[in-house]
This record gives sequence, structure tokens and C-alpha cells, in this order.
Amino acid sequence: MSPTPPSTPRFDTLLVANRGEIACRVMRTARRMGLRTVAVYSDADANARHVREADEAVRLGPAAARESYLNVDAVIEAARRTGAGAIHPGYGFLSENGAFVEALEAAGIVFVGPPAPAIAAMGDKSAAKARMQDAGVPLVPGYHGEGQDDALLREEAGRIGYPVLLKASAGGGGKGMRVVESDDTFQAALDGCRRESKAAFGDDRMLIEKYLVQPRHVEVQVFCDSHGNGVYLFERDCSVQRRHQKVLEEAPAPGMTEALRREMGEAAVRAAREIGYVGAGTVEFLLDADGAFYFMEMNTRLQVEHPVTEMITGQDLVEWQLRVAMGERLPLAQDELTIGGHSFEARLYAEDPEQDFLPATGTLSRFALDLAGAGLEADKVRLDSGVESGDAVSMHYDPMLAKLIVHGDDRAQALATLNRALAALDVRGVVTNRAFLQRLTGHPAFRAAELDTRFIERHEATLFAERETAPEEYAAAALIGLHQLARECESDSPWDRHDGFRLNAPHTIRIALCAPEHAADEDDAESVTVVEGRRERESAPWQLSLDGRTFAATLEPLEGDAVAVTIDGHRRRLQARRDDNVVVMVDPMRETRLYWRRIDAIDHGQRETESTLTAPMHGTVVALLVETGARVEKGMPLMVMEAMKMEHTLAAPADGHVERFHFAAGDTVGQGDVLLEFAPEE
Repeated sequence: MSPTPPSTPRFDTLLVANRGEIACRVMRTARRMGLRTVAVYSDADANARHVREADEAVRLGPAAARESYLNVDAVIEAARRTGAGAIHPGYGFLSENGAFVEALEAAGIVFVGPPAPAIAAMGDKSAAKARMQDAGVPLVPGYHGEGQDDALLREEAGRIGYPVLLKASAGGGGKGMRVVESDDTFQAALDGCRRESKAAFGDDRMLIEKYLVQPRHVEVQVFCDSHGNGVYLFERDCSVQRRHQKVLEEAPAPGMTEALRREMGEAAVRAAREIGYVGAGTVEFLLDADGAFYFMEMNTRLQVEHPVTEMITGQDLVEWQLRVAMGERLPLAQDELTIGGHSFEARLYAEDPEQDFLPATGTLSRFALDLAGAGLEADKVRLDSGVESGDAVSMHYDPMLAKLIVHGDDRAQALATLNRALAALDVRGVVTNRAFLQRLTGHPAFRAAELDTRFIERHEATLFAERETAPEEYAAAALIGLHQLARECESDSPWDRHDGFRLNAPHTIRIALCAPEHAADEDDAESVTVVEGRRERESAPWQLSLDGRTFAATLEPLEGDAVAVTIDGHRRRLQARRDDNVVVMVDPMRETRLYWRRIDAIDHGQRETESTLTAPMHGTVVALLVETGARVEKGMPLMVMEAMKMEHTLAAPADGHVERFHFAAGDTVGQGDVLLEFAPEE
């Protein structure tokens, strides 16, 4: 069925009823189209990026979503106050809330999305599948009926054949969903699904589907206008997921034939037309290994992963949404749409993959994408983010910080660009999944497009395997740490001093390196690797020694954060940085992080004219080697500290005498603590 074309007024002000990266992304297109933009925010987001970028912003309420972003009355009042003629919901929050759409219609405000009946039609999973069956859209064998007696559901599961998938009829996002392997475990799984569904959706009705063992998740982007036109903008593969949440997406789907693409696309458009759809929507399918595909659900909104479709089609889907909401026809017909190249999207989350993807919070001390250092072209890489350096990441909302989107002429080229872009993404202050994304995109099975919805689960052992650090990496980290320290010290740079720190002097410098998690563990000293460096003259390479091996090494600063480290003739280009005392080295395949500490017996950062000596690290005072008031010569040992089960001797920075020690043997000191007062000779 086709919708009746409404008489939709054009609008000049758009309110975005969302936050984070999608709010920023929608406003970017709206501004380009000449629209005024209005942001809304909770107390937790008062200083958020989407608020800073909008022409106007209105407070909705406290941090809790139900009192702010989900408060329909507050959102409508914000539109009235600012004269917004239309509201874009983004995704999540109110984007698929039919009651919200009806309230906007009553208020005379345009909803940038489908009509309320279309949202309702796809909101009930059982009813939606029945309608899709009537429209000739393939369904996974299953039970979608009204009968909900436990015995009936168990009987239907046996008829379908195990394994089966129990799903909440009103659900989504993996809630109220379980795989049941046998009749013996069915009842317990059903009880658990009902409890989850009731708690999440207020509805414990279930549907049952045949569980496909290794399917791919392939979805089709559809677009319809209010004049009866409908097209599909090809497909996306979203198979790489964790807990039914997408992690990596790409377009087009690998291995897709033109015949299968057309068949899936036409089925998706039929699904949209069946419910009188208008705007952007996504029809999600399971694609079996034999090429058969089955309808899963329809998302009646713009998807998180829509940028990969934009990259391969050259179309701005938000602009299409706004034009359709203004009553215009679709910009292009089906035969005018083409695929150009390949695109990936990687979702950057504030979470710790090593702690079962536990969400992380904090303040982003740095958030930057170093395209120059990675040698990447700006038109091939896109970063959709809702944060900047200095922003706080709170516990109140979804942990997604940004989406990194890349384009290439083919899949291999796009994947190489993605690997480089991930290496160039510098995020500090908050734990993220950036390094995990690198492991995913570098995995041989992913590179070979051996995809299915259990990819992470099947490859968990290799994705989370501990990787040994090679001696060459320790050597590179030692050199990078010295270089980064020199850059950060500026006028107090050790490169400018004439003591043993200067790299063109022959003095041996000792660096202790270990995994960051072992840095504070005194009992883990065996994990520490010591690198000794010596350089006879400025033009000569460093001679770095560890574990009985010696390497000739040089470092060349490149664009941005990039450096070239050459060890025994092997030159590697790295994104390199020093985050506090941790050296981070990233290449397109992996990240290496090593805690860095200097442990030689020379002046640790004080110029010769200064009258104090500070602790170069956290540790314990072992011994005072001279008496208070004693005259000493430059380089004479003054005191000994211990850290990481190693002793570190601090020496006199110049000729003079010790006026006062601030600590005694056995005292614990922190990095930067003043250890003694020193009076240099005139």
C-alpha cells in the first residue's frame, strides 16, 4: 500500500532530539541545507559537543534519559520555544516511538521519519512477520502466533527443530533472546526470556525461529517518499557483533552477486511498501551459507551504520530524509543508483574489551585523528564523533564515542585504509576498544571475509590471546620514550643539556620497560626488560642492548605523531606517543604499550643551576650516600632509590654541597617529590 501524499510545509528550523555523534552528524547536513539547528540536552550534557555546535540549545531535564531525552512533553516544548518546524530523532531514544510521532502531528511539528502506523507495524515482531509473509518476504521457519502457552511454545519448538532461537516479540537489542539447543533446556530458557522481556519492554510474549548456525547479518537500506516511490540503496554486512550489538559494518556485502542483491533489495522495498513506509528504513536479513535469506526485522529509522552506504553511493541520507520530510520526491530512481568502491565503519566505544567490554568513563585528555601522520587522504576517511578533547564521558548513556568510516576502490584497499586510520586515532583519558578493533580488522578470517554473526565468539581465543613483545619492540619503545620526553620538555629538554642525558654523548642510558599492568607490582620485577643505550656522536645510530643482543637504531620524526624507527636496517613507520609514563606504538596491524622508566644514575630532569633534586619515579629511598653539608663534585652519587625491584642512583648535578635531605632511608616517595636541597658552587 502507498501512503497518501500530505501537504507538508517546508521548515527552516530543525530540532535534533538526540545527543552525541548522531546529533552532530544531522546538524552538519542541516546547516549545509541552510536550516537553523536546535539541540536539546540533559544536565549531564550541558557542555557536550552537540550543544556547542547548535545554533540554539534547550535544557530538557536531569541526566536520566527518562527525565530528559525520553521526555516527550519537554522535547515538544523545546521545539515550540525555538520555532522548530521539524524534529529529527536520530536513532535510539524516541526514534521509533509511535506515540511521540502522534504527539508531534497534534502539535503541528514535522517528524523526520515514518508515520506512526508504520512504526507500530514493525514494532510488534510477531505481527510484522505475519505481514511480511503476506507480502512475499522470506521468513525463517518459526512460530509467530498469538498463542503463548508454555506447552504450545515447547511443542512448536520441537516442530521447528532444534536449535531454535527464542526472541521477545516486542524486543530488540538482544534482550529477551536465547538460543535453545534441546528440549531439556527449553523451559528454563523460556522463563529467562520472559523475565528479561517483561522487565525491558513490559511484554513477555515470545516468538520462536529456527536458529541458523553460521548466518551472516545483511541488511538493506530502503527509502520511500510520500508519493509512492521506493528504492533500495544496496546492502551492508553487519555480521561482526558482540552480544547481538554490531561492532564493524561494511558495504557492499562481500561475495554478493547482482542477482541476490536485486532479490534482497526488491524484497526490502516490498516490506516497506506493505506498511506504508516513508523515509529512511533498514530491512534486516539473515543470509545463510547456501544463499537463502530470511527477514529478521525492520528498523524504522536511520541506522548507526548509514555512513558506509553514503560512502559507496555518494548520497547524503540525512539530506534525503529532510527533503522527503518536506514533501519532496526521492532525489534518484532505482536505475540511477550505483555502487562505487567499498566502505567500512568501526564503532569506537568507551569500554574495556579485556574486562568483558565493561563500559568506561572519564575525561578525554586527547581525542584526535592524525591523518597526516598516517599518510591518509581526508576524502577517504570520515570520523563521525560526538566528543572532542576535554569532554567528559559519563555513565548515563550509550558508550559509543565515534564512528570511523573509510572508503577504498575495493575491499582490500578499504581495509588497509581502515587499519591505518585506527592506528592514527589517538584517544587518551578513557579506555576504548580501539586496539580490539585493530585486532578484529587484522584477523586473517576477517581479511578473508569469512563472516558470520558468531565471528567474535568463534575467534575469541586468538582475538584475546596474549602477545609476546619482541626485543625489537622494547628497543623501539626505549628510543621513542626518550624522543617524546625531549619534545615535551621543550626548554628543559634533555637534548639541550650537557650531562649524560644528551643523545650525542657517550654516556650509557638505562631504560626499564614492562607491560603497564605490571608497573606498580613490585613482585613482578622479572617482567621488566632493561634497555641500555649508548651513542658516540650525534650522527651515529644508537647502540641499544638488551638480553645479550645489540641493535643499531635510529629515529626520524615524520608528519604528525608518526616516526620512522630503523633497527638493524629494518625501517618501520609507527604512530608513536608517550601517554604519561606509557609509550604507545601503533602500526596498521597492532598496538604495543610499554611502561617506560629511566633508571641510570644521572640528573633526572634538573638543570645545573637548580637547587633541588626531584624523584624521577615512585619508589623507596634505600640509602643516603653523603652527609648533610658535605661538598660534592658533579656526578658524585648522593642517594639510592628502589623501584620495580631495581636500584636507581641519583647523582650531583654540579659541583656544590647538599644543604638538606627531605627523606630518610626507608621512606616512600612519589614521582616529582623534592628529595634534597642542593647549593651549586658559584
